[in-house]
Amino acid sequence: MLITPLLTSSFLQFFIKGVDYQPGGSSGVSSENDPLSDIEKCSRDIYLFQNLGINTIRVYSINPDLDHDKCMSLLAEAGMYLVLDVNSPMEHQHLNRYEPWSTYNEQYMSHVFKVVTQFSAYNNTLAFFAGNEVVNDRVSAKVSPVYIKAVIRDMKDFMRRNSMRKVPVGYSAADDLDYRISLAQYLACYDTSTDDQVDFYGVNTYQWCGQQTFYSSGYDTLVRDYIRYPKPIFFSEYGCNKILPRLFQEVASIYSAKMADVFSGGLVYEFAQEPNNYGLVDYDEDGNVRLLPDYYTFKKRLAKVRDPMLNKPDSRMKGFGSFGSKRTAPTTQKPRICLQQYENIDVSRGLPRPVARGIQRSNKGTKRAGFVALSKTDYVSKYKIFNVDGLLLDANPTVAIAQENDDDSDPVGRHYIWSSKATNIATPAIIAMATCIVVMLLTR
Repeated sequence: MLITPLLTSSFLQFFIKGVDYQPGGSSGVSSENDPLSDIEKCSRDIYLFQNLGINTIRVYSINPDLDHDKCMSLLAEAGMYLVLDVNSPMEHQHLNRYEPWSTYNEQYMSHVFKVVTQFSAYNNTLAFFAGNEVVNDRVSAKVSPVYIKAVIRDMKDFMRRNSMRKVPVGYSAADDLDYRISLAQYLACYDTSTDDQVDFYGVNTYQWCGQQTFYSSGYDTLVRDYIRYPKPIFFSEYGCNKILPRLFQEVASIYSAKMADVFSGGLVYEFAQEPNNYGLVDYDEDGNVRLLPDYYTFKKRLAKVRDPMLNKPDSRMKGFGSFGSKRTAPTTQKPRICLQQYENIDVSRGLPRPVARGIQRSNKGTKRAGFVALSKTDYVSKYKIFNVDGLLLDANPTVAIAQENDDDSDPVGRHYIWSSKATNIATPAIIAMATCIVVMLLTR
């Protein structure tokens, strides 16, 4: 595979440019299929990812009992990363936000551990989300925060106990001013172990709608709210559709010097068209694809993006990571002890005891995952691609293999992944993309 970790002691700018990807929505995951189990559909969509110029996709749910080797291998060959949610809408595979104690059990954590076991084996798995918008109202804010933190703790403990690659674990938050900041602060703290804290934080935001600016949209407030946040942070969802067609003017700001000191890019919601009308592409009943107007607009916006220059290269030299360019990794970490209270959320119960210690060292029943050799036909999809007017663009979409780049002087188009070592040092996989992209560094 092209994505091969190499140990380094320096840091480079690293920005996510990606899309949220869950064809079929919640019904797209079953005992028979999920977004990363069908190589022909994967080759179809990875071809379109490359055409867009992105470097990362977020998948909300998968079935760990299925085979993902070919799709993950093809993503790696294309030079692309995966941010994966460990939950699914199926029974016993997610937290009940209103009664989390009823779902935080061995059965649930067994599912989570199976996902972690399988996808930590692929080194283009960039990160795991332990939850998505679990806290979204006053009731869930009172009962769920400590359980979210417990899942984060258990995932990190599981990887360490089983000597797995330490994939960063984070949380994707609803953009609600009542809970967004306090929950971020709580998830970044710890009392007894650093396993209790997130490695990064995602924000789902839809506040830039239509013709707006960095200031009228409130993006300046977002930057101000998180400027001192100790962890890497990015938009896990963005792309308001109250005004159609979408303009995606926010892309220029997200990858500008105004935001680069705080935010590390983001993921547009979403790739596949669903009833909520956020799609960049639409599928017909045979699996062929029609590109929608938003696909072309988003692609044009991304094509104009260049490496943002950091205003304060040392401003992110805190906690586990750095967003500075060519900086030396910090060797010490200032403890961030949890407070007794946080505004609008209840953490008074403390973390529940781990419920799955009995299966912490057991991976029985989990498919052994890993990169596999691909045949020539795996790169070619049988599905057709049509433009917005229904005219055929490509009858045999073929994924291009990303070429290796040995020139360490130019970071443009190169990917980075987190270290598999315990040194908290970032590890670059020196890769050139078929399309010019800017990437994000998140370090442990």
